[in-house]
Amino acid sequence: MKRIRIMLVDDHPPLRQGLAELLRMQRDMTVVGEAHNGEEAVELVPSVKPDIILMDIEMPGRFDGVEATRRITAQYPYTKIIMLTIHTEEEYLFEAIKAGAKSYLLKSVETSEVVDTIRVVFQGDTRLDATLATKILDEFRRVSSQPRSSGTDFIHLTDREREILRLVGQGAHNAEIAAQLGIAEKTVRNRLSIIFDKLHLNNRVEAALYATREGLTTRDLKDKPNEGNP
Repeated sequence: MKRIRIMLVDDHPPLRQGLAELLRMQRDMTVVGEAHNGEEAVELVPSVKPDIILMDIEMPGRFDGVEATRRITAQYPYTKIIMLTIHTEEEYLFEAIKAGAKSYLLKSVETSEVVDTIRVVFQGDTRLDATLATKILDEFRRVSSQPRSSGTDFIHLTDREREILRLVGQGAHNAEIAAQLGIAEKTVRNRLSIIFDKLHLNNRVEAALYATREGLTTRDLKDKPNEGNP
């Protein structure tokens, strides 16, 4: 029997220890590595070659679990990632799925569900908590039902706001956007508020869906006219 090779990524040692003990009790699973943050996880993957990673979202270090997921899935597509977190906010859910996570579980779930999800994801399927799945489906339905923009709203965005919107659509966090554009994180937050107002959006998830629906994540931003503002 091939054992499922699992890596644990969480900054709380007691949680990692508990998960490791649970997984080692399974005849078809083995824990091949542990990391306490996203940066360490990315560095460890090539040496331990996990089939599955249980990944937390908020951890210390240069980047969080979502960014670690994005980097790992890009470099090591054979590795499947399950987010295991306390966060129920749509923003985290949406960004984790966009980054390549195959499942998103809350730490409050029964341990049996964690084990079952590992087996399901290992077989190539995807699993989401029913409540979380409903949230993301409802958001997609709501935004998809809106007519595609003719560019009237988009034209009122400045070049900087367009770039921020594009990065949001790619799943970037505020800190990542700030670092990439060379501006303060507070500036990113302020600009996002302006973007929401100009495009009549309510939150970051809607902004990401808008950017994706309008093709802004892949389109050259020069394709659309603007006001010439910075």
